[in-house]
Amino acid sequence: MSGLKDKSLLASTRADCREEWLAVLQYPHLPVDDLNRGAIVASFDEFIPVEEFSAKPIRLPVCTDKDDQKFLEHSRDAEVDVLVSKDKALLKLARKTKALGLFAIETPEQFLRRLVANPQGL
Repeated sequence: MSGLKDKSLLASTRADCREEWLAVLQYPHLPVDDLNRGAIVASFDEFIPVEEFSAKPIRLPVCTDKDDQKFLEHSRDAEVDVLVSKDKALLKLARKTKALGLFAIETPEQFLRRLVANPQGL
């Protein structure tokens, strides 16, 4: 979180991606309840702005879960270096986006390992 606080890491989302994330916070298997959900959302909103970017004319791989295509689109349009996700359908596309010279797709654990190993290299 300190990278987001000191702005050495920048993150963004778009409105429909944020809405899906809010829905995920309702999943019963997550350690989120009414007591901590508000603080989680407030922290997210403090560090991850909702931004809209113009669509880039770069063809993306197609995600098997059509509801997740928006995350690929936002990553492309925002020209991010890394899409961090635990979603299996998105993670399966990591080689394809890398081969296209686009963004990496990593689990939070992969991202943090790489960040710790090379904090200046992201």
